Amino acid sequence: MDLIATVSALMLLEYYIFGILVGTARSKTGIDAPATTGDPRLERILRVQMNTLEQLAVVLPSMWIFGLYISEIWGAGLGVAFIIGRIVYCMAYLSDPKKRGSGFLIGFLATVALLVGSLYGGIMALLQ
Repeated sequence: MDLIATVSALMLLEYYIFGILVGTARSKTGIDAPATTGDPRLERILRVQMNTLEQLAVVLPSMWIFGLYISEIWGAGLGVAFIIGRIVYCMAYLSDPKKRGSGFLIGFLATVALLVGSLYGGIMALLQ
């Protein structure tokens, strides 16, 4: 499960970087916490960070379960697809929120594959 652990760490690193981008945006705009509005760039990067956190709650455990029951390599690969999707999502959301769809779709499809695979693997293990 070394691959899954490494991809998990990369997911957390990506989330951490999004948090740094929030701090940078706050510094540039002068909008201190707890305020979350007042500048479109700050609001956008906050949404990227929070949406990523919401997604991590599903994708991380799904990837581990998928890796355990189905395939570590495929699980890690889908995890990398999720990371790439989040990067595309972030870049698009920051430039024009209406263009974030492709990045969201990449991450969403990877997450669905991991979740369905993990459910299938768990059910099949129970039935044996």
